[in-house]
Amino acid sequence: MVKREIIFIDEEKCNGCGQCVPNCAEGAIKIIDGKAKVIDDKYCDGLGACLGHCPEDALKIVERETVEFDEQAVEDLLAQQKKEKQAAAVKPAPDHGCPGSMLRDLSPTKAKPAPSEEAGIDSGDISLSIKSQLGQWPVQLALVPIQGDLWKDADVLITASCVPVAYPNYHLNLLKGKKAVIGCPKLDNLKFYTEKMVKIFAHNSINSVTVAFMEVPCCGGIVMAVEQAIKAAGKDIPVKRVKIGIKGDILS
Repeated sequence: MVKREIIFIDEEKCNGCGQCVPNCAEGAIKIIDGKAKVIDDKYCDGLGACLGHCPEDALKIVERETVEFDEQAVEDLLAQQKKEKQAAAVKPAPDHGCPGSMLRDLSPTKAKPAPSEEAGIDSGDISLSIKSQLGQWPVQLALVPIQGDLWKDADVLITASCVPVAYPNYHLNLLKGKKAVIGCPKLDNLKFYTEKMVKIFAHNSINSVTVAFMEVPCCGGIVMAVEQAIKAAGKDIPVKRVKIGIKGDILS
């Protein structure tokens, strides 16, 4: 045992957003039972690279007796985490994969009438008072192509996957006139998403980006990913942020 500096995480302040996790170069922090925790003291070097990424100020450096920092153990841990990420990575569907992932243009001029219209049924009779504003398919970030006419001079809406469920006016107030991209910053592979967005932004002429996300802390990760991707792509694309409350209202 030695007396040295090490990270202390105040669980009372921690909200489990996970923003400290990717900013720990040693992989020492993990979200467990909704709270950030140091897996083992031997993995933490105590340098505090994660400190500036906690929105709740729940992390700080303390000096106490603990085990020594183990560089070899960290290398082994990072290698194992890399294997786990690769195994769990969200991969784009191959060209010969599911037919449902084939790119489709759903612009109003090319869209077919809804079945209710072909059958002469008033949309009000089946509670369909709002027409879809979706302009393309697919919409999942793992499936959309990196290049193509889809992105030419496009206004892009990047949406956390819970937003369309929570926000009742999603189609009219957010999606209308935009190309849609959807992903979950908490459950999906955010690193893969960021890398793919870098390529999309770098290789296309995109006019603007709107990021729609939920008020829950973990959802802010998609905003961070978009901003990092635009910066890495070397582009100056205006970004609008729209925060949606869990009750379906726009908070900011």
